[in-house]
Amino acid sequence: MKVLIAEDDEGIRLGLKEVLEGEGYTVIEAADGQEAVEKFKSADPELALLDIMMPKMNGYDVCKVLLALKPSLPVIFVSAKSEEIDRVVGLELGADDFISKPFGVREVVARMRAVTRRIFKSLAPERRDPEMVQVGHLSVYPQELRAKKGDELIDLSLRDVRILLLLQR
Repeated sequence: MKVLIAEDDEGIRLGLKEVLEGEGYTVIEAADGQEAVEKFKSADPELALLDIMMPKMNGYDVCKVLLALKPSLPVIFVSAKSEEIDRVVGLELGADDFISKPFGVREVVARMRAVTRRIFKSLAPERRDPEMVQVGHLSVYPQELRAKKGDELIDLSLRDVRILLLLQR
């Protein structure tokens, strides 16, 4: 799954990239709003993480453009602007979530997994992974990014699910 990260702070952008690639996402980077729109048009990602305060075009404007191009695109704002009005504006524009800086890695991963699960559920049936596959004693639920072994529920990354589906095949 391809994710666009539009963030002008290189350290945050590279940190997010490392975390998301570790989870199994393909990351497309943009250092400003204008570059984000250009890369979106050429790469067609399934999800976008947008900073609000970026050069050339702010995250709100980028969000409007991206949603005009792909209305079903899930958008998560990642911003130091953490006032209620900032979150409300982002959500009113069509964003699915808002993460305030500074943030923890586990929070970003949890929010990405939640949005990824929603994306999987919205896919046409012929594009979805199976609802459940058995890999040994492990029941894998790809669309939920989870597995179950006995009574134990295990959260999985996108990468984990892909590996387990490959092993099952």
